[in-house]
Amino acid sequence: MFKRILVANRGAVARRIIRACDSLGCESVAVYSDIDSGLPHVNEASSAERIPGYRPVDTYLNGEAIVAAAQRAEAEAIHPGYGFLAENPDFARAVEAAGLKFIGPAASWLERMGEKTQARQWMRENGFPMHAGSELILDQAMLLEEAESIGYPVMLKPAAGGGGIGMTVAEDSDALMAAYATATNISERTFGQSTIFLEKFLRDSRHVEIQLIGDGESVMTLYERDCSVQRRHQKLIEESPAPNIARADIDELCRRAVETLAGYDSLGTVETMYSQGRFGFLEMNTRLQVEHGVTEEVTGLDLVGLQVRIASGEKLSSLLHERPGLDGYAIEARLYAEDPVSMLPCPGHLSVFRVPEMEGVRIEACYREGNTVTPYYDPLLAKVIGRGTSRETAIGRTLIALRAMEVSGVKTNAPLLCRILESTRFIEANLDTAFVGDLL
Repeated sequence: MFKRILVANRGAVARRIIRACDSLGCESVAVYSDIDSGLPHVNEASSAERIPGYRPVDTYLNGEAIVAAAQRAEAEAIHPGYGFLAENPDFARAVEAAGLKFIGPAASWLERMGEKTQARQWMRENGFPMHAGSELILDQAMLLEEAESIGYPVMLKPAAGGGGIGMTVAEDSDALMAAYATATNISERTFGQSTIFLEKFLRDSRHVEIQLIGDGESVMTLYERDCSVQRRHQKLIEESPAPNIARADIDELCRRAVETLAGYDSLGTVETMYSQGRFGFLEMNTRLQVEHGVTEEVTGLDLVGLQVRIASGEKLSSLLHERPGLDGYAIEARLYAEDPVSMLPCPGHLSVFRVPEMEGVRIEACYREGNTVTPYYDPLLAKVIGRGTSRETAIGRTLIALRAMEVSGVKTNAPLLCRILESTRFIEANLDTAFVGDLL
C-alpha cells in the first residue's frame, strides 16, 4: 500500500479520496488554489500543497505544477478524482515518468476511450451493441450525408467533449447547419478543438450505465445506475438498480461489457442509451464517477479504496472473491448553487450551510459554512444520497434530506430536485432523458 497519496482535485471528490486514504492507513496530500484555501478538503488531508492562482488552467488543470507538488510532498501516487486531469493520457504519462503511480487506468485506455468516435469504433469492433452514428465530420457535405443516412433527429456531439457540453439536436436539415455552427463553436472554446460527430437522437430513451472494475487481468461489473433524469444533457439524479428494466437484459449488458473490456485495469463506467428494449454504447468514462456513491450504497463496497488498492498492486480476485449481491435501493440528487428557474450558476458566500445527519442518508458536501462558491469551478454544493430496502424509501429519504439542508447566500436547485422526486412520473419510474423538460 502507498504511504502517501496526492489528491489532484477539490471539493466533494477530494474529501472522498481523503477518507479512503484514512481508511487504508495512508497519508493524503491536498492541493488547493488560492481561492480554495478554506475548503474542507484542505484541512482534512494529512498535509496540503498550494497551487498558485485561481483559474483551472493555472491550478487543477496544471499537470506540471501538480506533479511538482507531489514530489515536494514525497507522495508515491496521484489520484485525479473526476474531471480536470482524470482522463488526460498525457498527465497520466507525466505522473509515471516522474516515478509516481497514476491511480487510474493505463494511459493507453485513457487514449482509446478519450476520443468519442475512436471509442465507438473500438467498442463496435469488439462486439458491444451500438446505436447509429457517424465518424468524425470533416466538412458540411459529409455532415448532410451522414445525417441523411442516420435519419433525423440527430445529435451533434463534440468528439473530445464530456458532461453534455456542446451537445446539440437537429430535427431536420434546415436546423442542421445552425446546430453545426453552435456545436463546433462550443467545442472549440471548451475543449480546444472543433471536431464533432453525429449520433441518432433517440426519443423516449434512458441513460443507463454499468460500473466496472478491473486489475488488468480480470474485470467485474458492479451492476448499473440509471441516470436518465438530466437537464442540458447533464445528470441531476441517479439511482440503482435501474427500475422497470428486466434484470436479464441488464445481466446480458454486464456480460458484454466484461467480454469487451477484458484487460481494463481500474474503475470505469460504460454509458449506454436504452431505447425500444435495446442498449447502445454512448461512451466510456475511464475514471471514478460523480455518482459512484450510489453503487457503494447498494453493494456495500468502498470503490475508491478498491481503486487505490488495485493501483498499489493488489489483485481483484483477492479483494473481491465474488460479485456482491444488490442490497436495497439508492438514489442520488445533485445539489447545485444555481437558479432553480434559469438553471444558471449562482456563486456567492455561504452564510449558512448546514448538512443534516439522518438515518439512511449520505451527504457528500463540497463546502462548509463560511466558504464562497466562486464562478471558476463547477457549482456543485453536495451530493445527497438516500437508501432504503425499497425504492420508495430511498426516494423519501432523499427528499427529506434535501428539505432539511439549510443553505443561505446562494440560490440552489433544491426546489427542482424536490419537484422531480415527488412527481408521480418519477415515483412510477416512467423515466427518460426528456423527463425534466417535460416536467418544466
